[in-house]
Amino acid sequence: MPDLYYLLKLLHILGAAILFGTGIGIAFFMLMAHRSRDEATIAHTAGIVVIADLVFTATAVVAQPITGIALAHVAGHSLTDTWIVASGALYVFVGLCWLPVLWLQKRMRDLAVTAQCSGLPLPRDYDRYFRIWFILGWPAFLAMVAIFWLMIARPQSF
Repeated sequence: MPDLYYLLKLLHILGAAILFGTGIGIAFFMLMAHRSRDEATIAHTAGIVVIADLVFTATAVVAQPITGIALAHVAGHSLTDTWIVASGALYVFVGLCWLPVLWLQKRMRDLAVTAQCSGLPLPRDYDRYFRIWFILGWPAFLAMVAIFWLMIARPQSF
């Protein structure tokens, strides 16, 4: 059983690193592209970001609860432990922030491609979508930090 425990723990940590790292990387590159105000840069960056979110983030999003539940089971934790319930609730919250972010990234990409092809500036909707995207990123980021803390500290109550 110890081998299974360490394998599950490794997979769970790798999934968390992918989620967190991809999230921060995507945020950085989207912010830098946005600041350029160059339609071609934004279109290209947002296109890559959408692919990265679908390949890396979505895969990790599916793997995390699977490895987490299996890891808790193998380690003998109850899924009703306070820190596990809180982690799960925060994870759902992060997902509720991420789903509209994914849609917004696709829309910003499409608007930038249209602006690039037409020679027109980015439309107002692009800036509105970017603001919403940016705002949604902060609570998701803070919730991910809180999940890391819960996984490390494993408080039995708050």
